Amino acid sequence: MVLMLQRERPKVVIKADLLPSVTVASTIGMAGIPIGWLWAQLAPPRQAVITSDGKPTPVDMESWHSFDALVIFALLLLGAGLVLGTLTWLLRERRGPVVMLAAVAGSLLSGWLGMLMGRAFLGDEYAVSGRPKIGDVITLAPEISSSWVIIMQPLAVALVYAVLAAWNGRDDLGRRLA
Repeated sequence: MVLMLQRERPKVVIKADLLPSVTVASTIGMAGIPIGWLWAQLAPPRQAVITSDGKPTPVDMESWHSFDALVIFALLLLGAGLVLGTLTWLLRERRGPVVMLAAVAGSLLSGWLGMLMGRAFLGDEYAVSGRPKIGDVITLAPEISSSWVIIMQPLAVALVYAVLAAWNGRDDLGRRLA
């Protein structure tokens, strides 16, 4: 007589993880405020010359600073996503798809909030006083030229969380402390 022992597979916990997942999403979402502030401090402004039609035209290589500002924001979001994905994984008693999806949603909120707050932290630091004349060189505020950059943080969070879950190798993801 062969006796087969089968372990009961752990089930996905949804109801118990809903409230903690809202907390995770909102906490991660608030990370956009310091990201926006840091971007406003690091992003380079652009120099531009006022042309005859009254529009500012970038000086020589200054137009590259638009790309620099975008990449700085993307790297800040990527770094935040790596850190926040790891910290979310460390919530051992809440590991699972519900909290991971909340972390991804919170990261998307964080990127959007970071874009808004970055512009807000710049304020009117680069405002032109008076009416510039033709040939005047003015300083333009840095800007994020594409809103698609906000997906960097959710992608990093999802990647880190998925790698850590795959590395864990336990059916319950280590939720049980025994």
